[in-house]
Amino acid sequence: MESKKVKQRVLLAILAIGIAAPMDPRAQSPATPPAMADWLTDGGDSQRTAWQKNERLLSVSSVKGMRLLWKYKTDNVPREMHALFPPLIVGRVLTAAGPKQVAIVAGISDNLYAIDVATGGLLWKHHFDTTFSPSPSVNFGTLCPGGQLATPVIGPGKAPGSYIIYAAAWDGRLHQLDVATGKAVAPSELFMPPNGKPYGLNLFNNVVYTTSAQGCGGNPNYVFAFDLATRRTATFDPGSGGMWGRSGPSIGKDGTIYTGTGDGSYNPELRSYGTAIIGVKIDPKTGALKLKDYFGPPNAEYLLKRDIDLQVTGPVFDHDGREWLVQGSKECRTWLLDTSALGGEDHSTAEHRSALICNEDQDYQAAGIYGAMASYLDSKGTRWVLVPFWGPKHPKFQAPIEHGEVFNGAVAAFRMEKDPATAHYRLAPAWISRDMKNADPPVVANDVVFGFASGEDVVLRSPPMPYGGEPANGGTPGRISRSTHAVLYALNGQTGDVLWSSGNEITSWNHYSGISVANGRVYIGTHDGVVYCFGLPEAEQLR
Repeated sequence: MESKKVKQRVLLAILAIGIAAPMDPRAQSPATPPAMADWLTDGGDSQRTAWQKNERLLSVSSVKGMRLLWKYKTDNVPREMHALFPPLIVGRVLTAAGPKQVAIVAGISDNLYAIDVATGGLLWKHHFDTTFSPSPSVNFGTLCPGGQLATPVIGPGKAPGSYIIYAAAWDGRLHQLDVATGKAVAPSELFMPPNGKPYGLNLFNNVVYTTSAQGCGGNPNYVFAFDLATRRTATFDPGSGGMWGRSGPSIGKDGTIYTGTGDGSYNPELRSYGTAIIGVKIDPKTGALKLKDYFGPPNAEYLLKRDIDLQVTGPVFDHDGREWLVQGSKECRTWLLDTSALGGEDHSTAEHRSALICNEDQDYQAAGIYGAMASYLDSKGTRWVLVPFWGPKHPKFQAPIEHGEVFNGAVAAFRMEKDPATAHYRLAPAWISRDMKNADPPVVANDVVFGFASGEDVVLRSPPMPYGGEPANGGTPGRISRSTHAVLYALNGQTGDVLWSSGNEITSWNHYSGISVANGRVYIGTHDGVVYCFGLPEAEQLR
């Protein structure tokens, strides 16, 4: 009996100790997983800034430790110059096997691939069974290759940890797939005509947007908006000129869609907005897309005549209490625009117009600003704009820091500052990177600028032979044979110094694609169907 009382007193003492001094909560439950960064759309966000704001591992001091973590060979079949599009990254997806970091890669042959970032292995593949069959008389080429041409966009699902992929297939139908399984979560809906050429999808307030160009398939060049609630498509016709910014349209904070327009007549009186920049917005009462504002360069007729039109995805960002848009063109200059009044009262006056950065000969091919620009805010509060360009630097364009002769292209960096003489904002040249073979859209994380040389041959038309005709290696086959390989560069955002390079590890090239960055890793896909993942060794521990 005494022994029983002793045991009871010991038990009460243990309980008292437990009540007075509870266990460390970290010992009671697994540690809360760290927040993971996402890259859910081409350009990283709906504003297309290409700025990864949530990166924790990559930095100016750590990036030198990057290496190839894995590569995955897809079975995607290229069409003409096109193959894979920029990988989209979901930091934490709840799957049947637990939470995973997933890369979603679209292939032009109506394919989607989900890759487990931790292992580089395939989680699932989905192939769209198209409802479109081209007639034997349809001709394909580099500009109109057919297939899935728009980078998808990813949005949140109904439950925490679930995500939905929105993808536009070759037949113009919009598909909605679960990121975890690749299964459809809703019936596909007709979004646009089949066999067109849409560009990167964007998502804002439950509406999916894209733009189209080149008149592929005989289709008009429109801005498209698909309302996921009503399942209806709205369109806007600029009246002239396709809209072929690499990453698709940018979206302002009020939902306005911004895009440059390609070759076409600029005549606002006739509702013709070619060779211009337009802002369109959904009318909340009718659901129709309507023109909100526009900007026509003062030399629009010259740009049209020389075929050096506006076809760049420009970032939208806030600075000093105002919202801004930066746009560019094959002419190889930039325009800084206040979104509250694009071009001022006459629609042709920019806040700032840069000098020519490249394209001294004003050639329509293989020179100029192509693809997409980037913008970010550094730790000191300085606003930066990054401009990739093709061809030699203009001999009159100079920056305080330059890294040798530029023959094939480079990234030019600008600081946004106020001109004390005029009180207007301007983009002041800061540095020009080393030479890159056809520099394509950069991305940014923690003051590290990731640029890349695409390695593709960009000459659209070879010079004629002495007695007429194209050389035997002309056209798309000739371009493919002359293309080399892509190279990734990590640059110091303050100086443009090279901090790291992929060297010769990437063995193929890509066309009209891009790169992505999240959680200590950088991704690129190539024409031969390979997805490369470069990163820091510690990034392998993030799942």
